Amino acid sequence: MMAQPSQQFSAAPRLFCALTALSLAVLGAGPALAQKPAPKKDAPAAAAKPESLPAPKELGKYEAWTSVELVQSGSKICYMFARPASSEPKAVKRGDVMLTITHRPAIKRRDEVSFQAGYPYKKGETVAVDIDGKKFQFFTRPDVDPDAAWAQDPAADKAIVTAMKNGKTLKVQGASAKDAKTTDTFALAGFSKAYGEIGKACGMP
Repeated sequence: MMAQPSQQFSAAPRLFCALTALSLAVLGAGPALAQKPAPKKDAPAAAAKPESLPAPKELGKYEAWTSVELVQSGSKICYMFARPASSEPKAVKRGDVMLTITHRPAIKRRDEVSFQAGYPYKKGETVAVDIDGKKFQFFTRPDVDPDAAWAQDPAADKAIVTAMKNGKTLKVQGASAKDAKTTDTFALAGFSKAYGEIGKACGMP
């Protein structure tokens, strides 16, 4: 049975989108994601007005991965992101595609794994993730964030991060609301170094 996010977690994707859009704009990448629509009224105030957030601080770039620190409402949020080394089929029109790992020490959450597909998912879609033959399943919630997918629960987050530390390649397979099937391949070189940086920055080694 698909895991359902808690009320607290349900708001997190909206905050994530705002933080990511801002960070990519500041770091000079991904203008498409920065154009996401404003969050719903039940989202945190900071997410509703991303322009009011302080600028993120880039901690470093390690191969395909970039580590970032952001202070929001006096609390640190640390995350790392990468874009795919390849995406198939190339003919599918998409926005920014990105894989992200996030630490939120203020709410004692770490290793939150999320994926932005660059297109809206169809209702009920599950997303297949393969890390060197180790298979995981992400769930989607179009009512929360149409193009996002998440690991099933904190235990899955932890298992995925462990596999990524020891892996070489991660593949994500999903389908859009228009039934366009895609495969995105991420290189995991540099993952452990980038992960170490966000751990140090947020005091979550």
